[in-house]
Amino acid sequence: MDNGNATVRKPWGIADRSFAFSVAIVKLCQRLDSIPGVPRRLSGQLFDAGTSVGSNVREGQAAQTRHDFITKYSIALKESNETDYWLSLIVAANVLPLREVKDLLDEVRELSKILGRCIVTARRNDPKPKRVR
Repeated sequence: MDNGNATVRKPWGIADRSFAFSVAIVKLCQRLDSIPGVPRRLSGQLFDAGTSVGSNVREGQAAQTRHDFITKYSIALKESNETDYWLSLIVAANVLPLREVKDLLDEVRELSKILGRCIVTARRNDPKPKRVR
C-alpha cells in the first residue's frame, strides 16, 4: 500500500494484511467524512464493510472448530466483496478519483482471492464434509 511518499511493503499473513487494510479504510473514511453530503453516507457503508474483513479474519483464526473457521472466513470474503463494491462506486460516481483508491481496490481484491483459497482448502481438508441440499 502507498503511504503517500513511498510504497510500504505488505505484511505476509492474512491477519496482518487485513488489519493494515482496515487501518487504510479508516483513514479513507476520515477523508470522506470531511466532504459534506453523499461522501459521508458512503463512508459509513465503506467503514462497516472494510473494517469487518479484518475482524472476521481475526475471529476465524481463533475459531474452535473448522466449521467456525470457514464461517468467519466466508463472512470476511462477503465483506471484502462488499468493500470492493463501495470503493468501485466511489470511483464510478466521481466522489474520488481512481488514483486515490486504486491501492485499496487492488488490496481488497487480493484479500478476496486469499480468503477464497483459505475457505476452499479448509473445506477440502474437512474430515466430515457437509452435504449441500
